[in-house]
Amino acid sequence: MAVSSSSFLSTTSLTNSKSNISFASSVSPSLRSVVFRSTIPATSHRRSMTVRSKIREIFMPALSSTMTEGKIVSWIKTEGEKLAKGESVVVVESDKADMDVETFYDGYLAAIVVGEGETAPVGAAIGLLAETEAEIEEAKTKAASKSSSSVVEAVIPSPPPVTSSPSPAIAQPAPVTAVADGPRKTVATPYAKKLAKQHKVDIGSIAGTGPFGRITASDVETAAGIAPSKSSVAPPSPPPTPVAAKATTTTTNLPPLLPDSSIVPFTAMQSAVSKNMIESLSVPTFRVGYPVNTDALDALYEKVKPKGVTMTALLAKAAGMALAQHPVVNASCKDGKSFSYNANINIAVAVAINGGLITPVLQDADKLDLYLLSQKWKELVGKARSKQLQPHEYNSGTFTLSNLGMFGVDRFDAILPPGQGAIMAVGASKPTVVADKDGFFSVKNTMLVNVTADHRIVYGADLAAFLQTFAKIIENPDSLTL
Repeated sequence: MAVSSSSFLSTTSLTNSKSNISFASSVSPSLRSVVFRSTIPATSHRRSMTVRSKIREIFMPALSSTMTEGKIVSWIKTEGEKLAKGESVVVVESDKADMDVETFYDGYLAAIVVGEGETAPVGAAIGLLAETEAEIEEAKTKAASKSSSSVVEAVIPSPPPVTSSPSPAIAQPAPVTAVADGPRKTVATPYAKKLAKQHKVDIGSIAGTGPFGRITASDVETAAGIAPSKSSVAPPSPPPTPVAAKATTTTTNLPPLLPDSSIVPFTAMQSAVSKNMIESLSVPTFRVGYPVNTDALDALYEKVKPKGVTMTALLAKAAGMALAQHPVVNASCKDGKSFSYNANINIAVAVAINGGLITPVLQDADKLDLYLLSQKWKELVGKARSKQLQPHEYNSGTFTLSNLGMFGVDRFDAILPPGQGAIMAVGASKPTVVADKDGFFSVKNTMLVNVTADHRIVYGADLAAFLQTFAKIIENPDSLTL
């Protein structure tokens, strides 16, 4: 078989000992047809059928590596509105930020499948895009249909799909089998495919329950026996038996809600934080504390504060310089079998925002000028609080800094983020009575620093040496302004 293709013309030749059949396909705004021509004299005939191929799905995108589902914040465009390639169509709330989703094609927003405030798994259809106004009604019909057989497919530039059925064939954004009675393309969300591979489940044998028959993560979990199938739950028998009563007691054996209490579901960000914290429990960690004299740092801060330098930038710069001398503390272990030394020192700093927590990343913190670092930090905080951070601005950290000193907290422990080697918890700087080596007492400003580290790659001596270096930089901070 020989195949040649382009965006607008595809030609396929089939050859055997008795005949030679070829067909040409072209798409134009006024006519979409496939014309068959046969070179067999005895059965020479010509037939034409229409193959619709310009209704596309708008998918829920994966806006971060940890995102499994997204929430529609708002639709920027309304149904029937004309769209241009690269134009923002919808605002999606991921686990960390709100981001505009753009269209890759010209056309019309034919139908909204997932409304504002609703959620959908990554890869699921959230809307339909029609190329022409004439196709809008057809797209709306498809959106309203709940039949699992009406899977919407996007146009592909490879050999066009041909069917002998008079019903239109609508496109899908992945290569599909062109023959109608051949094997059908399995449509599943990326997370569902990952779960199927993890649990060794044949994804082709699963019946999808998502929009347009798409296989979702819950479908895979049901097939793997992780979650009970909805159809397997038997209705309760009218006369309750003692066994049934006991089962009911077991499943509802939870403390009752207090009067006037209410249940509040997690936001996408809170769900992501919860997932990360649970994942952190699998990492063996240990903690080391160290007192640091901040008199010199406080004096430097008073000098550079009028120039826009923040205490966060000073601490991040000091941590970055210390990590450069102790790269193992900046390393990462993700599979439990090996670890990697990170080429960059990217300091993630925890920031509390409305409804959650996020860690904007100061990339190359050890190399950036202190004033540029402060300017970058202010920009990141502004974007974080308006939920406009890009994925690389919050998921590229190699070391995390959490500072509660501004709240007067003198000490606390931080939970290690997954995929990082260590996190530093910084307390408030407070006047403290200390004794020097000669036994004389004095009052100095001291802050307590606690570091939580992954004990698979960082050992006690490594962390102690890192903290000593960090303390020396803070107590002699002139190098921070170089």
